[in-house]
Formats: sequence, structure tokens, C-alpha cells
Amino acid sequence: MSPDYPFDEAATARAVIDDSGVLVEWNAGAERLLGHPAAEVVGRPAASLLVGEADGGSLTPDGDRWDGVLTLRHRDGGTVSVWLLAHRVRPQDEGPEHWLVVTPIEGDGPRPPGDPLGEVSLLASPCAMAIYDERLRLCRINSVMAEVLSLSEENVRGLRAPELTGRRQSQDIERQLLRVLTTGRGTDVRTYVPVGGDRTHAWLARMAPITDAKGRVRGVSVAAHDFTEQYLAQERLQLVNEASVRVGTTLDVTRTAQELADICVPALADFVSVDLLDPPEHGGEPPAGPLSAPIGLRRAAHSSVNRGSPEAVVKPGHLDMYPAPSPQADALLAGHTIVASTSTGDLEEWLSWDPKRAERINTYGIHTTMSVPIQARGTTLGVAVLTRFRNRRAFTPDDALLAEDVTARAAVCIDNARRYSRERETALALQRSLLPRSLPRTAALQAASRYLPAARSGVGGDWFDVIPLSGMRVAMVVGDVVGHGIQASATMGRLRTAVRTLADIDLAPDELLTHLDDLVVRLSEEAGIEAGPGEVGATCLYAVYDPVSRRCTLARAGHPSPVMVPPGGEAREIELPAGPPLGLGGLPFESAEIELREGTVLALYTDGLIETRERDVDASHALLRDALSARSDSLDETCDGVLHALLPPGGVADDVALLLARTQGLPASRVATWDIPADPALVAPIRKQVVEQLAVWSLSQASFTAELVVSELVTNAIRYGARPIRLRLIHDAATLICEVSDTNHTAPHLRRAKTFDEGGRGLLLVAQLTQRWGSRHTTDGKTIWAEIGLLEEE
Repeated sequence: MSPDYPFDEAATARAVIDDSGVLVEWNAGAERLLGHPAAEVVGRPAASLLVGEADGGSLTPDGDRWDGVLTLRHRDGGTVSVWLLAHRVRPQDEGPEHWLVVTPIEGDGPRPPGDPLGEVSLLASPCAMAIYDERLRLCRINSVMAEVLSLSEENVRGLRAPELTGRRQSQDIERQLLRVLTTGRGTDVRTYVPVGGDRTHAWLARMAPITDAKGRVRGVSVAAHDFTEQYLAQERLQLVNEASVRVGTTLDVTRTAQELADICVPALADFVSVDLLDPPEHGGEPPAGPLSAPIGLRRAAHSSVNRGSPEAVVKPGHLDMYPAPSPQADALLAGHTIVASTSTGDLEEWLSWDPKRAERINTYGIHTTMSVPIQARGTTLGVAVLTRFRNRRAFTPDDALLAEDVTARAAVCIDNARRYSRERETALALQRSLLPRSLPRTAALQAASRYLPAARSGVGGDWFDVIPLSGMRVAMVVGDVVGHGIQASATMGRLRTAVRTLADIDLAPDELLTHLDDLVVRLSEEAGIEAGPGEVGATCLYAVYDPVSRRCTLARAGHPSPVMVPPGGEAREIELPAGPPLGLGGLPFESAEIELREGTVLALYTDGLIETRERDVDASHALLRDALSARSDSLDETCDGVLHALLPPGGVADDVALLLARTQGLPASRVATWDIPADPALVAPIRKQVVEQLAVWSLSQASFTAELVVSELVTNAIRYGARPIRLRLIHDAATLICEVSDTNHTAPHLRRAKTFDEGGRGLLLVAQLTQRWGSRHTTDGKTIWAEIGLLEEE
């Protein structure tokens, strides 16, 4: 016999019976025992070999193992009483099960004097011990091993390791035994033996060679130590550690709940559901007081060993009510884990109330549930329910402790995600309230906008606005406050209000940014932050477009330059002086003026649109120009095209604000201009010319009001202003604008005249007759303007 392969197949009678009771394998040992060659018995029912057991019931027992004495038929017509050991073998794939039936033929009697295998003492060892001979057949076991195997030494003597247990792990053990036998070096082997359900026994087997007086290896001793408790503790620790890594990877409540469910299947349960209490209707913390049944819970997530989770009665996102007899409500009301099972009748009252759940329990054989409250920072958030059906073992106290530990870690993550979501929704609501709900319609331009909050870092301080100004001009602004969250949104709101206020007094773009810079410095000081190099409060771009002159004046404070697309031309970036970011204080800003053809599209945006990790800024600018150059009559479609071209589908890392404006020009026929001599006597002819012009525009219904307003404004300019003086009328669809300009920088003031004063009522009269009026400074002086509302002619 070769030392590399010491197995004697004929020393054990071995047969394999399929799940229908038919013999499919028959070895030489079986032929040696009963005389039947394989060709005669393979394919026949195994029951045909039994004496007095015509149904073959003894060879298809319950459980995974059977042993006992049976009377078998010999080929010569006689009978043989044989002790048999049968193992149910489950294949790794989805093939059919079969039974392995073995019995030793060559029992190992007393060892001769001097035989090293007979001299090994096993009785005193507290470990389970076994001795294998040179053929790797069992020759001795101690009482501890016999108890582990639940078999006597007399019956199993002569079997090989795979024949002893019928498990695949035994084949690995036999290979290790062969290695020790051939090399003479001992080894340690860990093996994990399923006991039932998901229970596993962990064994550490120490294998050592047994040598004779001449040093020759004559066998192998095996000392097995059961370290199942340590193994289970390690498994529990590993699951807790895995939960720390896998649960809470995002600040999304639903995703975190799903991670909790996934981590527990199948390690702890066959089906896990996570149900959460609905947050208060207007935000805030969940109720801190005791709960009362029935309790409404919304399914956040569930996971199952079965694809599609067919056991689930409630779909994710749906709300379900749980009465007092339910395990969910009982756990939440008690504040601790509740284990319920069908065998003890704990679920009967609840299932009688919910027949749909009763049907699912019967269909899938659900036998035990464990409801664990999800609690964090003294607040109850919901309940995790762990269910077993494929695993036939009931939940143990150790299982409950493990589930509570994993759930407690997940609860903190769910609470963090809940708090983040609440703050983010609050910031979003604040930002939405501060941003314009709709852009005003003006004769100067058409506009469209988009705002996208950051996916993870929270709402920031990006904003945009379109502000109508006097003389049919319009201001466009885009800004970005550094930081995220409610504070950034609140700061953005203050800056947007400041911009509107400064725009209302018609400041030039560079002057407006100077005032805004002072405001950011004050806000920083109020917040206790010392502004210094690199500590930027905000960036801003401000532009004013005049549809009469078709000129646009722009200035920026550390903000990306806008992009313009002339009609029929290619998109290009407008070169503007960079300007320092807002909040540094004391540094100048510069304006630039450009002429825009009618139909030119301007794109104003924040840096979140072009700054991404996927590409550099130059590549983003190229994509932006390409997206803007794609011709579309709809600015909304262009906005969507820009976002689709530049932003990743999974959300943006920073806030994005985008404002598109298509310029419109006012025809020269809608503007009339007169140079006014500095002579009060010539005011009457000017009024006459105004009335004639209104008749040309078919605005005779506004002649009376226009005459009075023009008379007062022109008279004031002649009396208090400086030459040259100019009158301009601008006709819009719904407004008539009167403007009087002179070179005196002193602005007029509305005052209350005394009873006997002969003058001082001019501007008061203008204010009463017009929709609004005001003044703006120009490079040459000032302009007084008034807007007269036009009634539609019948």
C-alpha cells in the first residue's frame, strides 16, 4: 500500500442511497460484507436487502443521522445482522439529497504489546480524543469523543473520518490527517460543524503523529477542543464592527434604515423590517412622552433572505397602525426588546386582528419575532423587527443583546440623518422663502433661472435676482455666501435685501458692491469673526441693462464672469475686472460697460456650476459655452441643457444658481427727447409738444397727468438745476416714463408745504399723480423720473 494513499476501500462497507430509496453506489467493502457485486444491486431499491423491513423505512429516517442494527440479506441466501451508521448528505449545489450508509468490516481489536497506538492514554484527557492508524481508520476514541459523536467506540472502530460524520468538512480533516501521517509534523485545524438551523459548533483539532520506538509514524492522534462560545463571541463582535462600518454611510434616513436591515440578514434573522415614527407635521423633535396604542409607523426599509421580500405586508414608505397586542407596539410601549413566538401563542391576538399577516406567517413558516426599539439620545425613533422562519432556532438572550447593540449603533446614525434632514429642510424652506418665487416680466429682457441645493453638504447661500429699475432698466444679480446651512441662508437673505435696497436708489454697479462689501464686513464683526486674508464672506456679480441704449454695465466681487451669446454668434466669456470678494473691506471695485445686441443671452451663475471633481474649470467653461451655443427659443430648455451638460446625475457637491436673460431693445419710436432751454417762459411750448407726442402714441388719456408732471419736473430743473437740461419720454406697454436730467448733483426732496406757502407742492403733486417717482445720479448729474400708469383704451 502506498504511503501517499493509505486508504483501504474494502475495510468499510459503504453504500449511497438517493432520496427515492434507490442504491446509487456500492463499494468493494459492501460486496465483501454481503456478497452482492455492485452490478447486481446498484439501481435497485435498498429495501430489497432488508429482512423484515419491506418498506425500507429504517433507511429513510428523520433527522440528519441514524445508527442501529439491521438484518440484511446475504447473496448466498443467509442473513447478516450489521450495525449501520447513516448520514444525510446535502450537496453544495441545488442537487438532490442522498444518504451515506457505512459500517466497519475490520474492527480493531486489542493492540499487541509495544504497539504505540495501544500505549496512548486517552482516559484522563478532558478533550475529545481519537486515534487513527496507518490506514487513517479510527482505532480508539475516549469517552468525551464518544459523547460528542453520540456513538460508541466499539461500533465506529475502523471508520474513516468522512465515513464517521458524513460531512464535507471531514474530507478536509482527512487530508490534514494524511499530511501529518506522511510528513510527521503536527498541525492545528479549525472546523465549523453545522448543528441545525444556523447553529454552528466550532472545533480546534490538534493533530500529532504517533511514532514507534524507531521513530516511524504509525498513526495520528487528534485532540479536539470545542471553542464554540469564543467563536460565537467573535462572530457577534464582527457583526457589531461591521455595523459600525456599513450603517450610517450617508445622512439619508431611508438609506440608513436599509443598511440596518441588510446588516441583520441573514446574520441575525431571515427577515428584518425597520419602521419609524412619523416626524411632527411642522418639524421639531418626536414626542418625548410615553406613546399610546395604536401606534402609527411608517415602513422605512426591510430586507429578506428571499428575493423581493415576499414576506413583507407593508411596502416601504407606507404607514401602518399597530395595536397594543402587536410586538411592535408592545416593544415601543415597554421600551425594551420583546420576543414573541407562534409556539407560545404570543402572536395569536394580534394575528386574529390582522388576517393578512396571519396568512403570511403560515405561508412562510414564521415562528419567532424579536422587536427592538430604535432609541437615540432619549428619543424613540421607531422599531426594528427581526423574524425567523428558515432558521428554525428561536431567538436567545445573546441574540437579543446583539440585536440591541447593532440597533443602538444604527439608531444614532438614523437620528443624525433625521436631524440633518430636518435642518436641511428648514434651510431649504428658508432659502425658498428668500429667493424670488418668480422672475418679474420686464420690457428689457426675458429671464429664466434654476437653483439646486448641494446633495450632501446642505443648503448654502447662493442667490439670484432680477430687479426692475427706473427708466425701464433692469438689474441682474447672482451671489454666493460662503458656507452651508441655515446661517448661510439667513446671511444670503440679508444680502439680497441689501442689494434690492441699494438698487432702488440707482447706485452704479461698482458703488453698489462697495456698500455691499461694507455690509459683509459688519456682519462678520457681529458674528465675532475677524475678517482677514482668505476669510471671504461672499461673492457677487451685479449688472444693469438699459433697453433704450442697449448698453449693460457690470461689476463683480470675486465672482465668475458671465457668459454672453450674441444672436447668431458663439458663446464667449465677458472679460470683467475681477474685484475682491465681499468681506475684505477697503478695496475698490471696477465696472465695465458693453453694448448688447437685441436677443443676446447672458448667463450668470455661481461657482458650483463649473467647479467639480470630475474636470477642471476650463473644461467646465467649454461645456458651458457649448450648452449655451445650442440654439433654443426657450430659456427654460437652455437652463435644463446647461445643468444636464455640466452636473453629475447623482447630485451636486455645492449649491448651483443659474440665471439666463435674453435682452430686448426698445424701438426708437417709443422714445422722445427734448433739450430744455433754461427759461421758465418756454415750459408751455414743451407741454404742448408732449401732448402732441402722446397723441402720436395714442395715449391721449394720459395727457392731463403727463402735462402736470412734465410741467413740475421741468420747472424744478430750470429753477434749481444746471444746464443742459433734457426731457425724455419712454412709452412702455403699461407705463409712461417721464425723465428730466440736468448737471446739478443735488437731489430733490419731498417736503410738506405750510398753509400760506406759495410753492413747495410740486413733488408732492407728482407723487400723488404717478405710480412711483425718484431720482438717480449719473456721471453728469442727476435724473428725476416718474412713472405714469396707462389704462387700456376701450
